[in-house]
Amino acid sequence: MNRCTLILIAGFFTASELAQAQATTSMAEASKIRAQTLRGIQEVMGKTPALPSSSPEVIRQSIDDTPLFTRLKISYQSEPGDWVPAYLLIPKKLKNKAAAMVCLHQTASVAKRETAGLDGDPGLWYAKELAERGYVCIVPDYPFLGENQFDPYAHGYISCSMKGIVNHMRAIDVLQSLPEVDPDRIGVIGHSLGGHNALFLALFDSRIKAIVTSCGFTTFRKYAESNGDLAGWGGTRYMPKIVSDFGKSPDRVPFDFPGILIAVAPAALFVNAPINDSNFDVKGVRECISAASPFYKNVFHLRKKIQVEYPMTAHEFPADVRKKAYRFLDRWLLKK
Repeated sequence: MNRCTLILIAGFFTASELAQAQATTSMAEASKIRAQTLRGIQEVMGKTPALPSSSPEVIRQSIDDTPLFTRLKISYQSEPGDWVPAYLLIPKKLKNKAAAMVCLHQTASVAKRETAGLDGDPGLWYAKELAERGYVCIVPDYPFLGENQFDPYAHGYISCSMKGIVNHMRAIDVLQSLPEVDPDRIGVIGHSLGGHNALFLALFDSRIKAIVTSCGFTTFRKYAESNGDLAGWGGTRYMPKIVSDFGKSPDRVPFDFPGILIAVAPAALFVNAPINDSNFDVKGVRECISAASPFYKNVFHLRKKIQVEYPMTAHEFPADVRKKAYRFLDRWLLKK
């Protein structure tokens, strides 16, 4: 693999190196970056297990009616022995098959209840807001949060991140099994924990056609500069091998977010990156966007499919930015 590819994956740029990367973008280069990113991320997260080919079994537990949508509390079988707690929000008075969204929550004990509009910060009720716009939404609990007490490590996983990917891929299966959903118009949205999980899902599942990631990433180098090392990425809910095998060092972890942003193309990509986000340094976000934008423009010819907002806020998903994100989703997921 050439130096340009390694630079893009690592996310470490000098001015001359970035200029070289932008000048040499090609479909072959994008394919190399995607392949290397997938290999590297599975070194850290573990391999993607074989998933059942059939649609997941779904158990409906309760129904809550609102003026614009019905909110079902469900559990769906991700794999044998694991039933994922979730909410399913289905708009009323649908005339045609609807676009659908996998809606992923932040690190919070209320988990799916917040995203579904039942608890927590109203600024993060994006599943509720999208359902009110006519999207079918599924909102699963991430492992060890909310009602999801399934222990991935006791069942052979080496990271919660990979188990999250599996659960979220199966959430797409649930959506595609619904008569209300157009199976070819599915997106993902998430904030913080949900922000990077949205990218991870799109990386592993090409059925995702549009991504909204809010406060979800920076380069590993910038994260380490802000926090001393990558220990925050190596906790139980994330990727423990970052600590045990890769020394909490951005120089040793074999993937990074510039490569992920390139690898999720041609999915439409919306990024919310607040200027004052203390979790994810905006300078690193800008480096990731600088790496990915030439590929969207010059290789995939999708310049309008990447949009980035830099609000003057902290680790938040402001109302005006959410509205821009929803309009972005409308553009790429709703039929003309």
